[in-house]
Amino acid sequence: MTKKFISRSEEYILLAIVRLRESAYGVAIRNRLKQDTGETWAFGAVHVMLSRLEKKGLLESYLAEPTPQRGGRSKRIYTMTSLGKQTLGQIKKVQDRVWSDISEFSTVE
Repeated sequence: MTKKFISRSEEYILLAIVRLRESAYGVAIRNRLKQDTGETWAFGAVHVMLSRLEKKGLLESYLAEPTPQRGGRSKRIYTMTSLGKQTLGQIKKVQDRVWSDISEFSTVE
């Protein structure tokens, strides 16, 4: 089976969704990405990547019940599929392997 890699940005989005669990919706994902990377992420870019990851079968989404705080609008909640989890696991293995004998960057801040 040929492994297909995803972009680093897509990887960060999947990891944000893992951390957010059932609270993984657009704004929360974008806020988590900023917290994790220190960079500001454009709403449009995040939504494009979420859509792409869904088309690749790595994510699923559903509309949550509307809440009064959002004026009756529903949030689209994202969850990772088993293929998404498998893909992240493969990425972790590859990163561990390629970084295994490199120590000179371990103290870089």
